[in-house]
Amino acid sequence: MDVTDDTFQTDVLARSTEVPIIVDLWAPWCGPCKTLGPMLERAVAATDGAVELAKVNVDDNPRVAQSFAVQSIPAVFAIRGGQVADQFIGALPEDQVVAFVQKLLPALSEADTLVAAGDEPSLLRALELEPGHQGATEALARILIDRGEGAEALTQLARVPETPRARALAAEARLVESGVNVSAASDGEVEARLTALLDRVRDDDGARQEFVDLLETLGPDDPRTNSFRRALATRLY
Repeated sequence: MDVTDDTFQTDVLARSTEVPIIVDLWAPWCGPCKTLGPMLERAVAATDGAVELAKVNVDDNPRVAQSFAVQSIPAVFAIRGGQVADQFIGALPEDQVVAFVQKLLPALSEADTLVAAGDEPSLLRALELEPGHQGATEALARILIDRGEGAEALTQLARVPETPRARALAAEARLVESGVNVSAASDGEVEARLTALLDRVRDDDGARQEFVDLLETLGPDDPRTNSFRRALATRLY
């Protein structure tokens, strides 16, 4: 995210009590900044939300630069709990940038290690150690769905907050319970099923839920999703 003098307190200092923030002080005229910026973006993106990146244009936001007392850029600061936890000045090789970001990640718990193993006994043990572990729950739901146990997958998913992955898994689990095996269906079969359901979505709650679940399993990046969502809106409204 781009941060300004006015948003720094909220977007960085306050936010850093919840998740570590990397602050990248840069300027458009700074050549090394242009090299370092994409490296930071890749390294932070690889943490899947465990670390966030705040970019500050020092030309437009001098108060932030002054608060760090920087005399040259690029300057990078790791903020945790409202305090500077680490820093470096100048461009670094990408492996060192990755290591800088990775140091901010929380240590893996025993449950995290079990989830990485991925097998059902390990996932069940992870949930014994940390009931409601998001990764363990979602991975276990995937196994249950593949085994045709949609109801049990839904029971597991109901215990954790909704995430995009959990929402898609729940949709697939409901489809399994209704006898629709999306993973075994071809793209053409899914599209044909959606087309057939369109005439029933207005007056049939079950058909409407199945239609929405099928779209969820397609995902937002599938070009058919928006097309069928528009068709659904036309039928309903």
